[in-house]
Amino acid sequence: MTSQDAIDRACTLLDQAELELTNLPLMERLDELACTWLTVAAMLAERERV
Repeated sequence: MTSQDAIDRACTLLDQAELELTNLPLMERLDELACTWLTVAAMLAERERV
């Protein structure tokens, strides 16, 4: 997995979150998962630089 893969997963989750306007708990959970993937992306990017 690359940092770009993790960013792509985060984007997918955020796209799904935008569709959940009537389900706030799910929207928030999807946002949290997207943030986790962005953290993973940052770690992978750092590893790729080394």
